[in-house]
Amino acid sequence: MAIIELLNSSLSLVIIICVVLGLLVGSFLNVVVYRLPIMLQREWRAQCCEYLEIDNSTPDANESSAKFAVFNLQKPDSHCPNCNHKIRPWENIPVISYVALAGKCSQCKTKISLRYPAVEFVTGAFSGLVAISFGFTWLTLALLFLTWSLIALTLIDFDHQLLPDNITLPLLWLGLLVNALDLGFGVTLFDAVAGAMAGYIVLWGFYWIFKLATGKEGMGYGDFKLLAALGAWMGWQSLLPIIILSSLVGAIFGLAMIVLQGRDKSVPMPFGPYLAGAGFIMLIWGPQINALYYNSMVG
Repeated sequence: MAIIELLNSSLSLVIIICVVLGLLVGSFLNVVVYRLPIMLQREWRAQCCEYLEIDNSTPDANESSAKFAVFNLQKPDSHCPNCNHKIRPWENIPVISYVALAGKCSQCKTKISLRYPAVEFVTGAFSGLVAISFGFTWLTLALLFLTWSLIALTLIDFDHQLLPDNITLPLLWLGLLVNALDLGFGVTLFDAVAGAMAGYIVLWGFYWIFKLATGKEGMGYGDFKLLAALGAWMGWQSLLPIIILSSLVGAIFGLAMIVLQGRDKSVPMPFGPYLAGAGFIMLIWGPQINALYYNSMVG
């Protein structure tokens, strides 16, 4: 009985630590989601100007980032995009600071987007769910990184229809490494490699079939790489449920946007967020979903 109580208390402590860590990481993810696309756009513009041998003097389309010559994940310091007020440490406590400031900048009183605390809260909650599901292991630490990456990719793709290689490719290689080290995820290295290969090839095939049939691009190469990364983590067995889940959720969400908000049917929708969401669902409930799916197929 004493051992069980000790284990329960240890697990509770791990869950609390993961939730707090998730809240802090969520604050950082807000920075990544906002800054990384701008950093990439600057890099691509510089490369194009160098290739064309023209002056790279075009400012950022984003007025806030255009004010800074150096713009990366470290510099400039966090600030209000309206008045450039430097965010002080006590104004940057996840969720709590937003509530304490009533959702406004302490200097100019400009409204702060509700998305910032929402991302922090969701990251903390998902991190706690990973801890509950996998306990106090090295695998949990790896899966937290996977979860945080999926959140960042979801938001970037929603905002820019972009799944950066800076995130998807390290995620793919880390998935292969985790399964090569056999940290207890239950996926063999063969299944991981097969999952990475099949994940890329399947969506690449869909892309070309759709393009040849319609003359349009139905998805981007980032989607191929994201599904390859999920296959590297969860094995080839999880690919079909992920594709079905993501397609179902995407269709429901797209229909809701058209009906409720009058979204133009011709405007492309990012597929990455639905892949990421389906991937997280499979991460937490994968064995149950696989069992249900394959049992229904067999019997």
